[in-house]
Amino acid sequence: MAKIEKLIRKLLANPKDLTWEELKKILSHFGYEEIKTAGSSSRKFLDDKKNLISGLHKPHSNDRLKTYQIKIVIEHLKEIGKLNND
Repeated sequence: MAKIEKLIRKLLANPKDLTWEELKKILSHFGYEEIKTAGSSSRKFLDDKKNLISGLHKPHSNDRLKTYQIKIVIEHLKEIGKLNND
């Protein structure tokens, strides 16, 4: 199994240990680029079709994502058809 497939499976399992870097790799695989907001830890991700993921904050201390952040990403990717709904 390819490394990206393992990361996607990890994302879908709603883990407590998904890192910011792993999320960036997953979203990059789906064509998203990170957009930094000046003076803030708030981040958005945008793809070439102008699909936007917002409401994410880059973690400061341990680089681990919060459960709500993982849920936002999964719901968005399913909604636009980049992930299966099963």
